[in-house]
Amino acid sequence: MTMQKRLRPSSYGGECFATKSDADIGAAYGRWVRMTELIREQARACDELGSPMYGELLRLVAEDNELGGQSVPVLRGHEDDPGPSALALRLLGSVHRLVLSGAVPELAAFYPSVGGEWDPVLGWDAFQQVLESHREEIRVWLERHPQTNEVGRAAALMGGLLRLPAALRLPVRLFEFGASAGLNLRADHFHYSGTDGARFGPEDSPVRLDRAWLGVPLTPWPVQIVERAGADIEPLDPTTPDGGLTLMSYVWPDMADRLARLRGALEIAREVPAPVRRQDAAAFLRGLVLAEGAVTVAWHSIMWQYLSAEGKAAAEQAIAALAALATAAAPFAHLSLEPGRRSPDSPREFLVVLQVWPSGERRVLGTAAPHGIPAVWE
Repeated sequence: MTMQKRLRPSSYGGECFATKSDADIGAAYGRWVRMTELIREQARACDELGSPMYGELLRLVAEDNELGGQSVPVLRGHEDDPGPSALALRLLGSVHRLVLSGAVPELAAFYPSVGGEWDPVLGWDAFQQVLESHREEIRVWLERHPQTNEVGRAAALMGGLLRLPAALRLPVRLFEFGASAGLNLRADHFHYSGTDGARFGPEDSPVRLDRAWLGVPLTPWPVQIVERAGADIEPLDPTTPDGGLTLMSYVWPDMADRLARLRGALEIAREVPAPVRRQDAAAFLRGLVLAEGAVTVAWHSIMWQYLSAEGKAAAEQAIAALAALATAAAPFAHLSLEPGRRSPDSPREFLVVLQVWPSGERRVLGTAAPHGIPAVWE
C-alpha cells in the first residue's frame, strides 16, 4: 500500500513530504541513519587524532542532519557512500577550500589555518550559513576523492626504504600509486629525526619530521633516488596555486604541524620534479619495468581502502607480475603503510610492510600513526 507521509527531513534525504511505501521509507531512513553514524565515527577519529575542532564540528553536523538542518540538502544523494570514501572529510575539505580561498570571510574568522579561532557556537552558525549560501559548490566538491597527500606518512615510507636489505641498497627507482600530488615522492628531500638520534635528509629542508622514528634504532644509508614518478586517478599539480589550495583544504585547520609540513612540501615540489600520471593503480603498475643496477620500489600509503575489490585484485596481480621478473641484478620491492591486521584475531593497526624480490621475503617493519608520525619500528 502506498501512503502519504510527512517525514523528518533527515529520514529521507531532506524530503519533508513523500509518497512512499512503508518499506521504502524504512529503508531510506536506515540509510540516512547509517550515514549520520559514519559522520559521528569520523568525529571520534578526529578527536583521537588531535583535531578537537573537527571532532566538535562533525558532531554538530550529525545533530543537524537528524534535525533537518542545512546539512541535509548538501548531503542528499550520499546516503549510500561507503565508509572508506570519507564523506565527512570530503564535506569538511570542501568548506575548508572556501575558507582558504577567501570566499567566506564570515567563517574564516573561526579557522586557525587562516589565523582565526574556533568557537563552537559562533563558528557553527557561520558554518551553517556557508552550507546554505554555497550549497551547490560544496556538492560539486563532494564528488571528488579526498586528496590529503599527508606528508607525515613519509616517516613510515622513508623509514621502510632505509630498512631495505643490504643486497638491495642500490640506486632507487621510486614509483607511487595513489600518489595524489606526488609530494611523498620527494621524501628524500625531507629531514627526519628519531628518538635514538638517527637523522636523515637535508638539515635545511623546509619539511622537518621531528621524532619521526621510535623503537628499534634505524641506521640510515645514502639513498640515491634516480627516478621518481606516480599515478593517481585524480592527480593534482602541487606547483600550481589551485593544486596547493586543494591539498591545503584537506588538512585539518587546527593541526598546525601538518599545515607547516604541507607548506614546506609544496615549496620542495616547485624545485624537484616528480610527474604524477592520471592512471589507476593496476594500469600504472603494469606499465613499470625493472632495471638492472637499481632497485625498483613501488610504495603507497592509506589509499588501498579507496580501491574496489576488482581494483585491488588487479593491482595485486600486477605486483605479482613484477615480482616474477625480479632478479638479483634487477630487484623489486613493495612498501606500504596501510591499515590491516597481522592475523584475523589481531587488532587493526597501521602497518608498515615491506616485501622484496627475488627472495620474496615479507616483513612487518612496524606501525605508524594514521598521519605517519611516529613510525615505531620492531
